[in-house]
Amino acid sequence: MAQNLAEKLIASHLAGGAMQAGSEIALRIDQVLQQDATGTLVMLEIEALGLQRSCCEVAVQYVDHNLLQTDSKNMDDHLFLQSAAARFGYWFSPPGNGISHVVHMERFGRPGKSLLGSDSHTCAGGALGMLAIGTGGIDVALASAGEPYFVTMPKILGIELRGELAPWVSAKNVILELLRRFGVSGGRGFIVEYFGEGLGDLSAWDRHVIANMGAELGATSSVFPSDDVTRRFLASQGREADWTALVADDGARYDRVEQIDLGAIEPLVALPGSPGDVVPVREVAGLPVSQVVVGSSANPGLRDFRIVAHILNGGVVAPGVSLDVNPSSRQVLLDMSASGTLGHLVAAGARIHQTGCMGCIGMGQAPATGAASLRTMPRNFPGRSGTPGDQVYLCSPETAAASALTGRITDPRELARRCSLTVPCWAEPARARLDGRMLLAPNGAAVELRRGPNIKPLPTLDALPDRLEIPVLLKMGDDVSTDEILRAGGEALPLRSNIPAISKFVYSAIDPDFHERARESREQFGGFCVVAGENFAQGSSREHAALAPRYLGQRFVMARSYARIGRQNLINFGIVPFELCCGDDWWRLEQRDVVVIEGLHAALRDQTGVVASVPSKGLQVALGLPVTERQARILLAGGLINDVRNR
Repeated sequence: MAQNLAEKLIASHLAGGAMQAGSEIALRIDQVLQQDATGTLVMLEIEALGLQRSCCEVAVQYVDHNLLQTDSKNMDDHLFLQSAAARFGYWFSPPGNGISHVVHMERFGRPGKSLLGSDSHTCAGGALGMLAIGTGGIDVALASAGEPYFVTMPKILGIELRGELAPWVSAKNVILELLRRFGVSGGRGFIVEYFGEGLGDLSAWDRHVIANMGAELGATSSVFPSDDVTRRFLASQGREADWTALVADDGARYDRVEQIDLGAIEPLVALPGSPGDVVPVREVAGLPVSQVVVGSSANPGLRDFRIVAHILNGGVVAPGVSLDVNPSSRQVLLDMSASGTLGHLVAAGARIHQTGCMGCIGMGQAPATGAASLRTMPRNFPGRSGTPGDQVYLCSPETAAASALTGRITDPRELARRCSLTVPCWAEPARARLDGRMLLAPNGAAVELRRGPNIKPLPTLDALPDRLEIPVLLKMGDDVSTDEILRAGGEALPLRSNIPAISKFVYSAIDPDFHERARESREQFGGFCVVAGENFAQGSSREHAALAPRYLGQRFVMARSYARIGRQNLINFGIVPFELCCGDDWWRLEQRDVVVIEGLHAALRDQTGVVASVPSKGLQVALGLPVTERQARILLAGGLINDVRNR
């Protein structure tokens, strides 16, 4: 039977289960990647599990998130990660070497391989024809040890691309168009596969932009074929021998097909608060901006910086506008310098920052209070930038550059008409300025882990009780992100290797007093629960957003639905992800209600639902519990680490 490309990749890595949508499958993993905001916990988990060395073909630890060194915490963790990489058989990419997804594409990505990463944007690897999936760190730790990765078999959404992009429209607008159509949860349960004659208009880095932000759709992964575009990219990286052709079979079928006429796409922008709230730039044109940030894993290629320099060339950013440039890798920075791009940007008034994620994760570059910040980044969840009540818009490099010149959100087509700008001829360099000297290869040496004072052991988690009587401490709406559950930024993320300390920020973006209320609830009731709407725990893969609430005493969530990674992280740390049944009067649940659930053990073993009662109201709420036998075992044990130790 003819197979699409996603099915081919899954079939070639299938280690267990049946390829039937909705059933659990096990996948063999060839490569793993970690970044420092999640990798410290992964390395501590590897140590706690008693694992010795990575069994994967390639394992890489990157340092690209927590780059600010305002005290010793971040650098202490960098040294810890370097020692852990040496001890456990990882490559190590040090601070300043670049964003994990970008460097991995340059140096390690290979068509046909599977890649698992403790970063939700690991799906960017699909640009090279990889089966690339983001997940929680403990899943990566087990994959590194040679264990299979378990995931629900997704459906395949085929995106047929037709035509060519219009002038001043680029790949960022393609993925923004998909987010305009589907929102932040429309890709849940799908792998997004791109095909069609329009692929020839997209470079490898263009494909990276689109695959990267598949995470914002909620998709399990995104995948492009490995074709001549892929071959030329790998040749430019001195790795043409790594290329192999991979395409869907003739007659391949998809569970759903969407068509996009590339020529019909116009400049788009995501409004503050959600990557899925997308409108044409012309609808918000004229809004004053005080900050424009260019870079990130969502616009990492040399072309994305070159087009900004071209638009700015000979001009200067508008008064009162801060133009921040974050080069995506050391290699891209070298090419920017050699091509004159860097000089043009500096001459135009740009501030050049170090290579890394920076403002994307709220690590510096926080915008002014109440002022609009226009960014070529993948996410703009509330407060993620580091400024409460921030006004962050997501856009393409063309829109960013035009707006930096005018000081207002500007359609780049309008600026081109006014200034007689012509679209530059552009082709990816046949040979990038290769420099892998900063990458440290695993050498098999026995190395002691170097621990700073902020690196604490993982907390011990108890098994799941059969009966719970605990209060609802928080009731939330739809699309609650992991940034709201446990926020990013320069204040919280340096505590990533210290769960007791970072737990003080749990739900603080929603309720600043939550930590104190959680402490009181743990003392009085032994724990608490929360209620939410659709797509709970979307966004970042950081498992701190599950482990830290669990440490505080959270035992379960009652939500209408969950994001894939967020749900698995809850299970991995022993938090039960109950599903609120449609039509039930769950909406009557309120903050401070004390909820009673009994017979949890039998419900998990028999894979049946339960009833939550609120005696004070005479209220009963039916809860679904759709878990596999494996997931039930993990929950009963109190988390995946306990389960592995038990086995």
